[in-house]
Amino acid sequence: MSRKTPARKLMAGPARDQVATELRKRYENGDSVRSIAEATNRSYGGVHRLLADAGVTFRSRGGEMRKKTGT
Repeated sequence: MSRKTPARKLMAGPARDQVATELRKRYENGDSVRSIAEATNRSYGGVHRLLADAGVTFRSRGGEMRKKTGT
């Protein structure tokens, strides 16, 4: 038997808009899509979709550049 949890459908209507607005505030305050997903127990793709629907302008991908190893 699979231990995978069943997929959740994204809500519709005003409740969806309210959640998207809350997630947008977190993202605009500096949280990453991944950290929002983990904190809200949602998938990365679900959070990304809600943010896009809320009109977020996404930041460019960040993080430190990897250093070359070896010579």
